[in-house]
Amino acid sequence: MSELRQRPVPRDAKSESTSAPKAKRGDKDSSGGISLLDVIRVIVTLVVASCGLSYFVTSSESFLWGYRPWFTRWPVVVSYLRGPVLLNPEQLSLYNGTDSSLPIYLAVNGTIFDVSANPVVYGPGGSYNFFAGRDATRAFVTGCFKEDLTPDLDGVEEMYIPIDDPEEDAKLSSRERKLRREQDTRKAKTIVKAQVQHWENFFRNHKKYFEVGKVVDAPSKAPGEGKRELCEAAKQARPKRGEQAKGRQRNQ
Repeated sequence: MSELRQRPVPRDAKSESTSAPKAKRGDKDSSGGISLLDVIRVIVTLVVASCGLSYFVTSSESFLWGYRPWFTRWPVVVSYLRGPVLLNPEQLSLYNGTDSSLPIYLAVNGTIFDVSANPVVYGPGGSYNFFAGRDATRAFVTGCFKEDLTPDLDGVEEMYIPIDDPEEDAKLSSRERKLRREQDTRKAKTIVKAQVQHWENFFRNHKKYFEVGKVVDAPSKAPGEGKRELCEAAKQARPKRGEQAKGRQRNQ
């Protein structure tokens, strides 16, 4: 009886009993789940498909649905490597499209932009050629393309200040009229600043145009020049205070 109880277990039996669970675990690991490689394959496939579809939809212009980083545009890369262009007004005037060996530049608020990609518009004979080779920030605000081809913004806020109504003025004291004028001027200058910023951003973020440098040594005014008078179109566009008051009453 004691021999039966103490009989040793064969080594083969032990190895079979211990290896069986391991085999089952191995089968479970290999048969289920998604590997990291599978995930990478799916992501790469989706990216390639998206880029291909973008290239087709945008007529071969972009792999990123219209977005073109600056480093994918060769003229921008060249400009970046060359460094910022610094031109005074006289030098800037040479870049108006008349010399085919030079790019076409225009400036807004002292920032120079390359618009050579659109010579039909900004080159000689183009509808906006008068902007080329100069900083005409005032004209961008007023819309007066003959009289206001200048960077001088002094007094341009007047176009957004309402024309006084004598009937309303009679109801106010001189102090109240002065305070109202100061408030109107602050609001008008804010509008002008926003307008200028709009045009700067238009050229800076345009898919064809890009910033190249700054205008330097530009006097704010010509020698002996006083405050510029508003052009006729800007005068006509000024709001009338009485009409504004009636509009507010209707809205209420």
